[in-house]
Amino acid sequence: MDVHQGDLLKTTGRSAIFCTQCLWPKSANGTVNVPYSFASNYSSGNLKLFKTSMEEFETLTCVRFVPRTTEKDYINIVSSQGCSSYLGRIGGGQMVAVDMGGCMHRGIIQHELNHALGFYHEHSRSDRDNYVNIMYQYISPGQVKNFDKQNTNNLGLEYDYTSVMHYNSFAFSNTSGQPTIVTIPAPNIPIGQRDGLSVLDVSKINRLYQCNVCAYLLNEKNGSLTSANYPSAYPNNASCVWLIRTPSNQVTLNFVAFDVQSSPNCISDYIRIYDGPTKKDPLLLDRTCGTGLIPPIIASTNQLLVEFSSDSSVTGVGFKATYSSVQCGGAFYTPERNFTSPGYPNSYGPNMNCIYTITAPVGKKVALNFVAFDVQSSPNCTSDYIRIYDGPTKRDPLLGPFCGKYKIPSFTSQGNSLWLRFVSDRSFQFRGFQASYKFGEYHSLVFICSS
Repeated sequence: MDVHQGDLLKTTGRSAIFCTQCLWPKSANGTVNVPYSFASNYSSGNLKLFKTSMEEFETLTCVRFVPRTTEKDYINIVSSQGCSSYLGRIGGGQMVAVDMGGCMHRGIIQHELNHALGFYHEHSRSDRDNYVNIMYQYISPGQVKNFDKQNTNNLGLEYDYTSVMHYNSFAFSNTSGQPTIVTIPAPNIPIGQRDGLSVLDVSKINRLYQCNVCAYLLNEKNGSLTSANYPSAYPNNASCVWLIRTPSNQVTLNFVAFDVQSSPNCISDYIRIYDGPTKKDPLLLDRTCGTGLIPPIIASTNQLLVEFSSDSSVTGVGFKATYSSVQCGGAFYTPERNFTSPGYPNSYGPNMNCIYTITAPVGKKVALNFVAFDVQSSPNCTSDYIRIYDGPTKRDPLLGPFCGKYKIPSFTSQGNSLWLRFVSDRSFQFRGFQASYKFGEYHSLVFICSS
């Protein structure tokens, strides 16, 4: 195979960015379907990673990677030849190489898929000399072609140091410690991330394929989001999503204001929140409308999806929320669930401060049961402990603190919510706890303790 720029399989006579027939066609409903097939030797874990990597495109753009049936043009994903792809649609079954040995990362998979959609490396843009210096003295002659500039269509969007399509600073360096790409104007701007699509990556896909979508990627450590026009009324017939992807830990979302048209079962305007990057992930919060603040939401990973929809009639002011990350915890709204301390059944970490909120529908109660409990013992449970509050906040009646190998009694909330806090200090970590809950109509039986 003829490979250039490190991972581009070479075709002749054209530049895919400017080649309209090299783009994947748009269907009548406005989506861009890219059929794919997988080699048979990928594991179930590999396939799951492919699925989540592809679904980020679906959430944020009009591109849909779909299993191939009888389509003539498709991408054939194989575990060979390292990490490589053709540029754009070339016709027939075109190879995308994603080797199980070193390419199985979300950002690398998305990098190769982006090539197949028609995107060059960011550092090879026609205007790259305004943003980076290529240090040819540290590049071997046989590798110089990996840094060739291309006659690219930049889509009227700015250079993106954070693009998943950008090389890292030391790519193909032949001298230890010496970079091949130095950023301008400052030499220490981070480049070459493989965490996932960047904000501008998303914008470029949507602009190249003329996607009509309302989707936002929020990938900083913390930030905020609002409905359109906030604090004025949001528009009718809105349909938007916000994908929050923090660099690490778990996303926590806190609503500062919430005013969405109220309707029976929230069939008109509503907000939904998913525990992951797609609408196929479990719901943290189902259709919600009306006024009043929503309890804090804590995802199980560093990704969370907010969906907002409005109909063609009455509107409200909308919402404003802030997000950040936490080490651990969760916000549970499903009718039943198991949950654990971090790392269970292995030891939890030091200096943990985990908040778990369990919220049932109004009129229901929460029945909580601890299946296992093994936490460092200390006088008055001042080192490691769990505290359980019979209500939505830490100002509600306290159950606990509990520590050691104490058999915590099963109990039922007085209202429709519980608020749990698990804390560990810096010394002695144990297995922690495993618990489960169910929503129902129960007679409340609680054990109230003082702190």
